[in-house]
Amino acid sequence: MTKSFLAKPDQVPQDWLLIDADDQVVGRLAVKLATILMGKHKPTYTPHVDVGDFVVVINCEKVKFGGRRVAHPTHPGFSSKMLSKQYKRFTGYTDGLKFTSAAEMWEKKPEEILRLAVRRMLPKTRMGRAMLKKLKLFKGPKHDHQAQDPKPYALK
Repeated sequence: MTKSFLAKPDQVPQDWLLIDADDQVVGRLAVKLATILMGKHKPTYTPHVDVGDFVVVINCEKVKFGGRRVAHPTHPGFSSKMLSKQYKRFTGYTDGLKFTSAAEMWEKKPEEILRLAVRRMLPKTRMGRAMLKKLKLFKGPKHDHQAQDPKPYALK
């Protein structure tokens, strides 16, 4: 009889991976990041144990959206979806529903676009929130995790 392998939390080594988001499409990149955070890229994947790796993403401001390209002076990947996509949040007050376009979000906090896309692809549980904490997003090529020695991870 073949036995199934079930990882235990203290048995799984968690690596640090470095991913460059330059010229990547937001949704496609978010799928790959969510897969790595959950640990589904490893043969030791176990659904009830957090076996995913830490991910450091640099150049978050250079991501692109799908859709038809539109001329923009500072962002070559600017598309029609950046103008039409709306992010909504609720303040907690009556009539407190606030909308922000992707273009506004990109101007203020470009790394938040990627964080929201990945968050919505992770499980909506305590473990999903713990997985999201392992995602480190940075504008530009510099990051704060040189001490962890993240290994460059090539996206296919």
